[in-house]
Amino acid sequence: MKIAILAALLSVSAQTASAATGFSLNTALASDYRYRGMSQTRLQPALQGGADLAPTPSGWYAGAWASTITWIRDAGGDGKVELDIYGGKRGELAPGIAYDAGMLTYVYPSNKLGHVAGFANANTTEAHGQLAYGAALIKYSHALGNLFGYLDSKRSGYLELAANPGLGKGFVLNLHAGRQRVAHHSAASYTDYKIGITREFGVANVALAAIGTDAGKAAYASPANGKFLGKRALLLTVSKTF
Repeated sequence: MKIAILAALLSVSAQTASAATGFSLNTALASDYRYRGMSQTRLQPALQGGADLAPTPSGWYAGAWASTITWIRDAGGDGKVELDIYGGKRGELAPGIAYDAGMLTYVYPSNKLGHVAGFANANTTEAHGQLAYGAALIKYSHALGNLFGYLDSKRSGYLELAANPGLGKGFVLNLHAGRQRVAHHSAASYTDYKIGITREFGVANVALAAIGTDAGKAAYASPANGKFLGKRALLLTVSKTF
């Protein structure tokens, strides 16, 4: 089921690619799906894929992206796939200063997490705003409803700083730090970081990163096996955009 959804997403997208402006597909295999520092796959590999439509010169864009996950089922719900649907507008506020404003909805089909005691429905919608200058950016994402299954967590927010400067010979340095604030759940708030490097090898992009968090181990222990989902680790991702 999870692979079928990903395959369908790529198949339908490919059929319309020739008629679209600024259209691209992407697929990836990751040693662990980490989102904001937290493993979504119980520290196991993930299969991912998506499609993006970014017409120019309007600046408006839209896209969809999917990944295999385990955390919903581990928490007592159902579903093995995360589907992200997003859109917004990009442009320049001033020479060299770019902006991105939009919305993103994380959909966990038939997740049933809202029927599990202590949880809300996992589906989450965030609005975001981003400013970038050169290789550096600052971005804030604001939850319009409950955040990833947390009860009474509306207006949670995630602030991040990142820089991706080129190092020459195809190498790009990836630096990231973020702060997740979970409204009314202070024990679940935390900071995450990533230091990595990416290189284009023609047939694929390869990224290797050291990631970690300062999250409370009790708040982010997997219900399935008790392992800490925000532990420090090396993450390897092989991806391709076409």
